[in-house]
Amino acid sequence: MRQNIAGTSPFEPIIGFSRAVRVGNAVHVSGTGPVGADEADAATQARHTLEIIRAALEKAGARMEDVVRTRMYLTHAEDWETVGRVHGEFFGTIRPAATMVVVAKLLHPAWRIEIEADAVIGQND
Repeated sequence: MRQNIAGTSPFEPIIGFSRAVRVGNAVHVSGTGPVGADEADAATQARHTLEIIRAALEKAGARMEDVVRTRMYLTHAEDWETVGRVHGEFFGTIRPAATMVVVAKLLHPAWRIEIEADAVIGQND
């Protein structure tokens, strides 16, 4: 059974997407930007984004410990280490498969980071 999880992004109804979708024990979190921390530095944007992801996972019945994959999109290559350290604050012991790529732009011109996550509920119990 499919469960769509709404978030608070103003872009969700415009683009037509859900913050996350749960199907069975799998949860897929959409590309998530630092909505509300638009003008912050890369570390703050990354933390804020991961907190939005945490909230979406919890709405879907998952935890950060259930995350098996993340994808990070950076607009500034020099942010890789800063963002990587923040990712490590959240996932240092969980250690999901992770990808980090540099892109030209994100949806909001001030965003330096966007993150996706996939989780599998109950695989770490």
